[in-house]
Amino acid sequence: MRSGVIAGGNWIVDRVKTIDRWPSQDALASIVRESVGNGGSPYNVLVDLARLGADFPLAGVGLVGDDEDGRAIVSNCRAHGIDPTQLRITAKAPTSYTDVMTAADTGRRTFFHRRGANSHLGEDHFDFTRTTARIFHLGYLLLLDQLDRIVDGRPAACKVLERARSAGLLASIDCVSEDGERFQKTVAPVLPYVDILFANDFETEKLTGISLRVDDRIGATQVALAGRNLLRRGVQSWAIVHFPEAVYACSITGEEVWQPSVRVARDDIAGAAGAGDALAAAVLMGIHQGWAMADCLRLGVAAAAMSLYHPSCSEGVKSAGECLALARRLGYQPVPA
Repeated sequence: MRSGVIAGGNWIVDRVKTIDRWPSQDALASIVRESVGNGGSPYNVLVDLARLGADFPLAGVGLVGDDEDGRAIVSNCRAHGIDPTQLRITAKAPTSYTDVMTAADTGRRTFFHRRGANSHLGEDHFDFTRTTARIFHLGYLLLLDQLDRIVDGRPAACKVLERARSAGLLASIDCVSEDGERFQKTVAPVLPYVDILFANDFETEKLTGISLRVDDRIGATQVALAGRNLLRRGVQSWAIVHFPEAVYACSITGEEVWQPSVRVARDDIAGAAGAGDALAAAVLMGIHQGWAMADCLRLGVAAAAMSLYHPSCSEGVKSAGECLALARRLGYQPVPA
């Protein structure tokens, strides 16, 4: 019987700098706090799963540079019980890194990214004959040069996901919130090879062309319409749409689940970097364990809320029990109307 999560894609060192405010062009902002941590979809999700207390195997697939950052990533994986066997070292480029600028007054973050080793990750680096995992998570599309390129009329990521599903794994994906026009060319064609899609409000609008907000407020009708649109575009099992106010999941069988976000005071938010990956990790943990989607989403928003208390992607995430206790103590926002 298959067990575990294997995640591949972007492996990044995040250099998180909290600044007093976001400056205008040519102006000065002061750095008030900084830290170094994990970044990138597979790295974040796997570390989050370990911190949540996942009791099943975790493994990574990707490329890091032959440098201090690359060795630190491999060492950190081992420290969290993540199998780094398919996390390979390349001399072609340095380990990818991102300068994450988090504005202290809003909690919003801006990313300055060095693509590095991740840009060389190709379909041949994924070997699904060597894993007995149940779930394969891939991210971030739009930030993986070799997997985003069009080969024989479709993105190369399609072949990776197709092979994973043929090997018996559930395929899950996430993409980056790129402000461009590549969603229809690079992400939309991948959806028929995906069992579980995670997309935030920005990404959902880019994929579907449906605006999710009415008078600057999330509209429940619009979100549900967009979710069903993603299923019609090919998602095989669950489309999961998340945004600051809530998360919505709809299934190919017609199930719909809403879960409002946890009420975290703005003054308590140290940074939002990694909140989406914390949600994804918790939801995948629940799916792996066979939970009802309502329970998966409840842990998802709790993990996302807990992550907000630290500026890095994963340092704020605690055990599943602690995350749920926080959610019960703080309560939830209203369900979008």
